[in-house]
Amino acid sequence: VQLVESGGGLVQQGGSLRLSCAASGLTFSTYAMGWFRQAPGKEREFVAGISWFGSKIHTYFSSSVKGRFTLSRDEAKNTVNLEMNSLKPEETAVYYCAARGGGSTTREYEYDYWGQGTQVTVSS
Repeated sequence: VQLVESGGGLVQQGGSLRLSCAASGLTFSTYAMGWFRQAPGKEREFVAGISWFGSKIHTYFSSSVKGRFTLSRDEAKNTVNLEMNSLKPEETAVYYCAARGGGSTTREYEYDYWGQGTQVTVSS
């Protein structure tokens, strides 16, 4: 199983970035996907998650990003996208995607696979 994040970079405060996570080696439709981030000197924290059952898609977000971040998936490409808007300097971190067989969760330890992360830097 391989998860590869892309789309990170440098953006000004208030700007937007779109992160993508491409998954391979797993049956995409049976896995929930999550995004986490880890800022320097801090613990990794949950950002957003997406799961689906047939045509029903469920997304959920941490309170700090709700209303500014959105999630989508491209089943044909086995990709999940995290659209981040109105970014703040304190959101500078390495962003990781993770996959979990079965339902979604905000708990880091319940995810089975992790990507290497992509750096997001928000300048003030």
